[in-house]
Parts: sequence; structure tokens; C-alpha cells
Amino acid sequence: MRVAIITGGSSGIGQSAAVQLAQRGTGVILTFQGNEAGALDTVATIEKGGGRAVALPLDVGRSETFPAFRDSVVAALRDTWQRDSFDFLVNNAGAGHMALFEDTTEADFDRLSRVLLKGPFFLTQTLLPLMVDGGAVVNTTSSSSRSLGLEPGYSVYGAMKGGLVVLTRYMAKEFSKRGIRVNSVSPGVTRTRIGDNAFERFPDLIPGIAAETALGRIGEPDDVGMAIAMLLSEESRWITAQDIEVSGGYGL
Repeated sequence: MRVAIITGGSSGIGQSAAVQLAQRGTGVILTFQGNEAGALDTVATIEKGGGRAVALPLDVGRSETFPAFRDSVVAALRDTWQRDSFDFLVNNAGAGHMALFEDTTEADFDRLSRVLLKGPFFLTQTLLPLMVDGGAVVNTTSSSSRSLGLEPGYSVYGAMKGGLVVLTRYMAKEFSKRGIRVNSVSPGVTRTRIGDNAFERFPDLIPGIAAETALGRIGEPDDVGMAIAMLLSEESRWITAQDIEVSGGYGL
């Protein structure tokens, strides 16, 4: 059985990716920070469908904890799958913050940098020795780094996600000698818990966004989770170094 590590698997896109991969016969190690109940729900959903999953705590903004997390991964692989390696990594965990450029503090900048760019970089570096040759990585980026996704208040968030797009290409270049593919998905507006469940608190925002989307609605976690599963599949074996927009045609 192949095994995937998915950060931020307690809700939203990460939860969907975990379930989608499990449905395709992949074992899952998912991470959570704070939302342990959501992580356990993900595990229960996977196990109900006949899959196998383990939830581990991880703060992707604290790179000093990554060696200990790697040890936890090694134990989970050994105890649950009798393996000493894994196949797929999904760098999905994130954080959101909205502030106009002139109102953004250095603390805001540093926090988003640690979670959205530094975290995926050094977590991948820490786990890479455990990944099999011929494996695959998917990074979750954002349409906020693209011209059609620009909205005031997301300069730092968009800049860090744009950095992750570039990092994806460099990873693909350097990891190719081991046959490891690296791609990213760039979600548009998606109904997740980001922004403190913004769409639950402000449902009046949805019709306007849907009107700007070619397919006529906002995104759901499964729209992106399925795309992640697709990029990790054998059908995508000749795709690498790509950033795939998954937005339903926002701004068309």
C-alpha cells in the first residue's frame, strides 16, 4: 500500500485530499494543529471506508519541531504499514490573514512566511530522505498569487503563495534525479475554515463570487482534493513542475 503525508488534514482541502486518496487505496498520515477533533473525524471517515490513517500533531510554522515529527512519522510507518518509507507528500497546511499593505505588521509578515513558505521548504527537506524514488509532492498554492486573483489585503499571503509556486518548480528540477514529481494546485475561492469560517459568517459574499466564476459557484473542498489526488496518481506520471489552477474559471 502506498502512503501519503498530508499537512492540515483536519478540515477543508486537506481533509478532502486525505479522504480522496484513501478511497484510491492510499494509506494516510495527516497532521493537525489545534483541531484534533477534525483530524479524528478524518481518520474515522477513512477507516469507515476501509482505509487506514494516522493523525499526528504538527505546527508547520515551527521548523524546530520537524525532526521530532519525522521520528513520529517513522514510528507510524513502522507500526501501521510495516514500512520505513512513504510515497507522497502534500504540503497543504496554511494560515490566512487579511490586512492592507500599509497596515501589515512585521509580525504578520513573519508568521505567514513561516507557515506558508519556510514551513513547506524545511518540512519537505526533513522528510525527503524517507520518500521513495518515483514519489510525488503536491504543494497547495493559491489563485491570490495570480493576476485574476488579486484582492486588496492579501499582499503578504499572495506573495508567499507565489513563492511556493516558484519553489515547486525548483523542487521539481532538483528532485527529478530521483524520479520524484512536484506540482502545485492553485485553488480559487473555496469553502473552507480559513478566515475563521468566513463563508459561514458572511454568506452574502457567496453570490457575488459565484457570479465572477465561469462555472457559477464557489469551490468546495472536494473540487481541490480530487485535483490533488489526480496529480499524485499514475495518470499524472508525466506531469511535473506545474501549478494547476483549480478555480472553476474565476474571472473568465
